[in-house]
Amino acid sequence: MALNHTQENSGVRAVFFNSLLFFCFFAPSPVSTQPSKTRQPDEQQRRVESAAHNLSDAYDTKTGLFRGTGWWNSANGITALARVGRELHTREFNGIFQNTFTIAQNKSPGFLNEFYDDEGWWALAWLDVHEIDKNPRYLEMSKSIFTDMSGGWSDTCGGGIWWKKNEHYKNAIANELFLSVAVRLAEASSGEERARYLDWAQREEQWFVHSGMINTDGLVNDGLDSSCRNNQQTTWSYNQGVILTGLSQLSQITGDASALALANRIANAVQSKLTDAQDVLHDPCESKCGDDGVQFKGILVRNLGDLQEISASAGVRRLLEANAQSVWDKARTTDGHFSVNWAGPPQDDGTGSLISALDALTAPLLLRPL
Repeated sequence: MALNHTQENSGVRAVFFNSLLFFCFFAPSPVSTQPSKTRQPDEQQRRVESAAHNLSDAYDTKTGLFRGTGWWNSANGITALARVGRELHTREFNGIFQNTFTIAQNKSPGFLNEFYDDEGWWALAWLDVHEIDKNPRYLEMSKSIFTDMSGGWSDTCGGGIWWKKNEHYKNAIANELFLSVAVRLAEASSGEERARYLDWAQREEQWFVHSGMINTDGLVNDGLDSSCRNNQQTTWSYNQGVILTGLSQLSQITGDASALALANRIANAVQSKLTDAQDVLHDPCESKCGDDGVQFKGILVRNLGDLQEISASAGVRRLLEANAQSVWDKARTTDGHFSVNWAGPPQDDGTGSLISALDALTAPLLLRPL
């Protein structure tokens, strides 16, 4: 797994978002402080709004990141708020997105660094933001990041990208992100450009499926060893998640039923191998998961929700609903923060855990009737 590289711990509260527009170098989108839905919000929506506002309170306008967590985690924070914006039809958090796009590049211009998985998280974040704010700068940034990621492709072990520049390790998360970004860019493009992204996605999917990283249980291990074999390292929850969106959306584009079947096989393995008797998800690091592991399960449920939109499953629906309920009832502190252990007891495990919990609370909003 990629480790957290930098902690951000300074700044001011995000209640001054409207003033942020002064700092943006492109024309800002109108910012509304209320969702545009006219119906009264239901209980799940109120829970999502509460967690999203707590996350926005952790936003540091001076760094463009979230206090109490790191660089790649902040990309997931942007994604989590963008998903809230999409599902609740609100532009409330657009000021955050605009500020981060400008200010966070003071740390890493172009959102590039030495870790290809970090780059993938930011590419996905800007694709998610672009869905609700059509400013082309967001899409162009994702394309630029992907171009850098594609430079990590090598013939070692038959293909795939490296986890880190100048370090020879082929792992799951970097390649899952590469697949997911390629598919999303293909969907957002046309003509020769679409064909180029789709070619990358199909190359990555074929390599990943035959790489050996998917074990006999149907779960994805962390990566490959020096002999290009499955290293049998931990089946982290997020490694079961990101691949689902890449496979299922690729299947939609190409009509390849085998990609969707594999996504459903992994989702079934998650239900049988990574949950307790109450369908609550767990990672083996609980409850001491550091700054990175606290983020993993939220990424999984986010992608399970995406799969559910394409291939509805009663089992996945039950899992998403059970985890959202458990997060709220058993893992939430009195001041609205969350434990990494979604079965409780409540404790504040930091901003990464808050982002993860927000993903869990948002996922049921994606559910459609079976």
